[in-house]
Amino acid sequence: MGNLERPIGIFDSGIGGLTVARHIMEVLPDEKIIYFGDTARVPYGNKSRETIERFAREDIEFLLRFDVKAIVAACFTVSSNALENIREDYNIPIIGMIEPGVREVLQRGDIKRVGVIGTTATIESKAYENALKRKIDVEIYAYSCPLFVPLAEEGWIEHPATYMIAEEYLRPLKENRVEAIILGCTHYPILKGVIQKVMGEDVLLLEPGLHAGMILREYLEEKDLLSSNNGGIEIYLSDTPRKFNEIIERFLGGMRDRVLGIEKVRPFQSPCR
Repeated sequence: MGNLERPIGIFDSGIGGLTVARHIMEVLPDEKIIYFGDTARVPYGNKSRETIERFAREDIEFLLRFDVKAIVAACFTVSSNALENIREDYNIPIIGMIEPGVREVLQRGDIKRVGVIGTTATIESKAYENALKRKIDVEIYAYSCPLFVPLAEEGWIEHPATYMIAEEYLRPLKENRVEAIILGCTHYPILKGVIQKVMGEDVLLLEPGLHAGMILREYLEEKDLLSSNNGGIEIYLSDTPRKFNEIIERFLGGMRDRVLGIEKVRPFQSPCR
């Protein structure tokens, strides 16, 4: 396979990273994507740093079997807890979710009060706080919102319970009058409408997955690695979640017809045939 036609690898602890894959397919429609979701071991967000790093390395090794030309760590927990230690061990660019979120805040220019929501591991890592404060003088208010994940997967988007939970989780951000919120988990864009209604239209909701696609495009352009083929996505999962077809429609949205195949794999062995 020529360098241009080599695929892009994306991995996540589960199916949530398909929201990131969707953005990348929008930004890079001609690229083929190999997606790995470690659904047998999800969630990563309540694991130790050592376990998160080990799982991430195994996910990367799986993607490298497909001769990928770049990797996107769609998992915010991996991006915030393990990626700095991992990158130096691989001779391939690995794009995480911290830099894209920070870059979007910087591009807005005048934001002084930023909220961050994510998994417990992401929030406890203080990855966004540390990265932002190295760049600008900004107030940061970070909170975990663990129940958003099952609500998104269950499809309770406009359910009254979802609004009640969102009001509870987001109250401190409203009280601190944040101007923008980084959606620091792959599932949270599914609930973007709910979060926007609770916070109000004046609060910006920032999706790092979109900017990850832009950073990836810049890299491929710089290295002359942009593909000119018709793109698509192959999905590999370490386990098949219940209601998967329903979930994939919700997370990929209008990109569902770009799916080239879905395959369950034995964890970190050759794909099942």
